[in-house]
Amino acid sequence: MRTWFWTLLLAVVAVALAVVLRSHSGNVLLLVWPWRIGMSLTLAVLLIVAAFIVLYVGLRLLAWLLAIPDRVRVWRGKRAQARDHELLERGWIGLLEGRYTHAEKDLTKLLEQTKVQTRRVLAALSAARAAHGLGEFDRRDRLLATAQEQAGTDPGLVEATATVSADMLLDQGRAERALAVLAPLADGGARHLHTMRLLLRAHTALHHHEQVFTLARGLVRRNALARAEADLLIDASGAARLRAASQNDAWRAIWKDLKAEERLLPDVALAGAAAFDAAGEANEAARVLEAAIAVKFNPTLVAAYARCDAEQVSRRLAKAETWLQQRPTDPDLLTALGMLCLNGQLWGQAERYLLRSLSRRSDAQTHALLGSLYDRLDRPADAVRHWRLATAASMALPVLAADAALPAADTGSDPYRVDAEGAYAVGLSDLDSDADIGGDYPALPPSVAASASDYVLDPDARVSKDQRARALAPEDAPVAGGTSDIDEYFDSAPIPAAAFDEPVPTYSPAPAVSPKPAPAAAPAAVPLPATKPPFKDDGSL
Repeated sequence: MRTWFWTLLLAVVAVALAVVLRSHSGNVLLLVWPWRIGMSLTLAVLLIVAAFIVLYVGLRLLAWLLAIPDRVRVWRGKRAQARDHELLERGWIGLLEGRYTHAEKDLTKLLEQTKVQTRRVLAALSAARAAHGLGEFDRRDRLLATAQEQAGTDPGLVEATATVSADMLLDQGRAERALAVLAPLADGGARHLHTMRLLLRAHTALHHHEQVFTLARGLVRRNALARAEADLLIDASGAARLRAASQNDAWRAIWKDLKAEERLLPDVALAGAAAFDAAGEANEAARVLEAAIAVKFNPTLVAAYARCDAEQVSRRLAKAETWLQQRPTDPDLLTALGMLCLNGQLWGQAERYLLRSLSRRSDAQTHALLGSLYDRLDRPADAVRHWRLATAASMALPVLAADAALPAADTGSDPYRVDAEGAYAVGLSDLDSDADIGGDYPALPPSVAASASDYVLDPDARVSKDQRARALAPEDAPVAGGTSDIDEYFDSAPIPAAAFDEPVPTYSPAPAVSPKPAPAAAPAAVPLPATKPPFKDDGSL
């Protein structure tokens, strides 16, 4: 639009000038000693216009030439800014993607090369966030110190550095340090929502109930905190404040400071009812619990409502029975009614409520209450049974195994091994009595013998009395009555028939003998020499 306007204006001026020059023809005389120059008016005007144009273009060209250093400086700044933006963008993308190593590399490079203060602070804080994600807390602290140094006295940069530092310290679990970092912001009146949230997290971790209560209220009033989360914080902190002030009358001021909806929170209602009970105002305590239960049925509140003195039983029992009409199968409410009846010594009604509760759910408290009831009614067997059931319901009792013990070692089938504890040899049979054991071994009781025989897994190991006598004989005693029973315990390769033609060699070198003629038939049994058999004590060949 602007270009069209100037074009139109120049066209109008040119037309007007042409009309004027055409109607006013004349000459222009220039006297420049020693020259005298004469020309027409039209040529003079054209020369003036041309001179103006030449002068304008020359000046613009001169200005452009003089501005070259500035333009180069600006170009370099823009190129550096583009490079910084590229590094910052790439670093933040890596940070958001969780690629902390690449992000820290790009952001550290940006921190080293940029000359802008805000960009250096931003790069240092972002690199510290990446180092925090990698668990490099020492490097993170150094980067945070660099950011704090680069921030200087700029309020915005100082607050940004403090909030980022506090956020990472809270993630690390260092709530005290985070609170110290945020203290200047809180003292200086900085009440930004993010700062308040960080302060809330720090005070919650440190169990500063007064500050938690105040901050949670302020945040929920500004719609900066979810109502459910705010209720949990206000409930816990408000109840803690009431319990801490219950030693004196200061709790009354705290109770009055609570809003109506805050008094209906479960923990606050419990703490307030306990304070009223301690002050001797049982009716007010009952009203507090009734109001809280009417808003949200809570088993803890109902159980607290059932714990009262005998003079309060009739009033609370009538109120609880109205709740039972709305929740006839609720086991917690039935247990609370049973407890109220126990307090009022209404034994039959208490038993009925407690049994109805047990029909819905097996609960340790209900069993214990029934045990106490039956103990009052002089029914010890029922009382003991329910106390036992209460114990079983409150913990996982171990189930004792009835199986026999497993064998202990691989050497259990060794015929020359005698059990060290029970003086039991593996070669004994289950049917043999311990009185038959000879030698220096004493007779075992039947129970010990039976238990020892259970450790024998191989049924072939239970042999006859002759084999038992041979098993218990000294190792260097000659074997009487034929072959050894070693093959019954050790499964070896079959012995060829030709091996029976020559005696079994011993450990000592045997003298050379002349060959004997081959017998007509193999002997029925080849007696072993009276030497130690060639196997180890652990049963291996």
